Amino acid sequence: MLTKPRLAPDERRLLARFWQSASGFWKGPSAWRAWLLVVLLLATVLLQLLTQYGLNFWNRDFFDAIGRRDSAELWRQAMRFLPLAAASLALMVFSVWGRMTMQRSWRAWLSAHLYGYWLGNDRYVRLKAVVGDYDTPEYRIAEDAKIATDRPIDLVVGLVTSLLNAVTFIGILWTVGGGLVVDVSGVVLKIPGYLVIAVIVYSALLASAILLIARHVTRVIEENKRMEAELRSIGTHLRESGEGLLATDDTKDAPHVIGSALKAVISIWRIYMWQLMRMTVVTYSSVLITPVIGLLLCTPKYLANEMTLGEVVQAAAAFVVVQSAFNWFTDNYAGLAEWASSANRVASLLLALDQVDHLDPAQNSAANPAMN
Repeated sequence: MLTKPRLAPDERRLLARFWQSASGFWKGPSAWRAWLLVVLLLATVLLQLLTQYGLNFWNRDFFDAIGRRDSAELWRQAMRFLPLAAASLALMVFSVWGRMTMQRSWRAWLSAHLYGYWLGNDRYVRLKAVVGDYDTPEYRIAEDAKIATDRPIDLVVGLVTSLLNAVTFIGILWTVGGGLVVDVSGVVLKIPGYLVIAVIVYSALLASAILLIARHVTRVIEENKRMEAELRSIGTHLRESGEGLLATDDTKDAPHVIGSALKAVISIWRIYMWQLMRMTVVTYSSVLITPVIGLLLCTPKYLANEMTLGEVVQAAAAFVVVQSAFNWFTDNYAGLAEWASSANRVASLLLALDQVDHLDPAQNSAANPAMN
């Protein structure tokens, strides 16, 4: 069972507070570097789309040559494949560099901002007088800030890629697939763009399944992070007590205290594991059957000589690309949940630090004896 969550600001307020600070990376004198990286990443995405589009038509031409048993054309297509593959590989490598460079730069900026805000004006000492969710601030800055800046870059690049792929390859599905004529009890029906309709319905079913299965995953991840941080905090406290760095010594019951914290971590981790297992059933099943569904949907037109072998392969490949684009949300649900959890934890710390400067003198004196 999950422990009862602490009273905290709603998620909309937390995310707004996170972006209020995190968006500073895109402003100020050094923001031109961030925007330059954005332009480079967008250009890379567009070039990758162009390369993938070329590979899709290469599939058609290559398999049409196989169907005709045209050895000369097969050799020409093999030569045509080499520059396309080289371009795709080079763009993929450059994309990794661009994404990780932006992630590193954003994390460095946000971490410096958080450390400066936490340590400035002795807020790290006065924070204890504030009521709120801000335990283990050093962990939140070191770990949660990392996830909160890493994930958005991957998610946004993936989302832009998916949108462009969907728009581009839906056109291929509509053009190559055309309409499907179905005879139902003597009634002839023509379904225009049947491959497009099929991929939309199929993707909607997968997304609905993920939402049903993993609707609690954000809360589970956030609880897991809280308990992991609490375990680290207890361990640090016990070590400092043992080394005489703290005035009080409450290490007598140390095995029980740390054992209870570890038990809570393992318990919530087990819940998280079951959430991921259920999600994997849906996502991996989709990976296995989507190419097959695309081929099966094209089979009737191939058997009726309305599609060539190359067009079947081209349409099936486009079906996979469009389905993957539509299911960006499904495939990235766990990543979105992890980002939201980490962003919320960073925002909770920021909101607590915001309150420090509004403490009255009596609270400041109690929190910081050096002021007395």
